[in-house]
Amino acid sequence: ELETVKDKNPGASLREQMQLHRRNVVCASCHQTMDPLGLGLENFDAIGRWRDSDGDLPVDATGLLPSGEEFTGPDELIVILMKRRQDFLRTLAERMLVYATGRDLEYYDRCVIDDCIEHMSKNGNRFSAMVEAIGLSDAFRERGREDEIR
Repeated sequence: ELETVKDKNPGASLREQMQLHRRNVVCASCHQTMDPLGLGLENFDAIGRWRDSDGDLPVDATGLLPSGEEFTGPDELIVILMKRRQDFLRTLAERMLVYATGRDLEYYDRCVIDDCIEHMSKNGNRFSAMVEAIGLSDAFRERGREDEIR
């Protein structure tokens, strides 16, 4: 776990801690995809305030995406993501539905995701519209009922 890495390397930056964490092959499979996005937003603290340092260490918000695209901070990362807006919105909606239902997606969830993206586009692509669409979906409201049916 990341806490173990942090305890063993107390002076390491978050980026250095993540690199050490990725040495574990099991962890690396997911973190190679996730970390560049998270580190690209590292200038923002937990409540969204801008920061140039994390404690005594400067923030390094540079990154290389799995696609090979490089960026040097959140502004450049946003430009890259905006080129793939629909992919971003679909992936965000899928991950949020997984979180909301507590299960992996199934083929029939595609309709929920499509409805969610449509609802978002009608409401200015707002995050709140995505949460609303997921919260009103049968996939969310009926979660766990398959156990009752059996």
